[in-house]
Amino acid sequence: MLRTKDILDEKDKRLRMVSKEVEFPLSDKDMEAIKLMKEYLTNSQIEDLAEKYKLRPGMGMAAIQLGIPKRYLVIVHEQEIKETFKTYVVINPTITSSSEEKIYVEEGEGCLSVNRPVDGIIPRCARITVEGFDELGKPIKVRAREELAIAFQHEIDHLNGILFVDRIDKKHPFKDSDKYRAI
Repeated sequence: MLRTKDILDEKDKRLRMVSKEVEFPLSDKDMEAIKLMKEYLTNSQIEDLAEKYKLRPGMGMAAIQLGIPKRYLVIVHEQEIKETFKTYVVINPTITSSSEEKIYVEEGEGCLSVNRPVDGIIPRCARITVEGFDELGKPIKVRAREELAIAFQHEIDHLNGILFVDRIDKKHPFKDSDKYRAI
């Protein structure tokens, strides 16, 4: 079982690496990592389990956060019905289209690798299309909006060595917040 302590902290230089494209078929090690990522993200969003196993709540994780410099990510998105989730595993993800409309998370983005409060906004596209492959190498396309779109952009940033804190204006953390829609 994956624990919060297994996730790299922002001080770890590996988080600044640009992850490499994945070749198929996936290795057993990568399949196991994906399984652990799914399990962690799901359990961390179920209050009783998060408390029991001392998991920080998270919706997404990129492989590099486990020290694996490969281009894959997992997002576990809670649905309308409480404790019901839709899981996305995308290998070699690419954003192929994005809206002009920008949004930001009003209470601020969080990250399993950033263990401190961070003030500021990150303008993100309100709607995006992500293309890549599933675990078996079949092409997939995900149309994401709002919270899910932000999660994909956040995790793809990780694959490019970018942390959300890098995207906050250091001098004016809430700069242009009046120009974008808060969610």
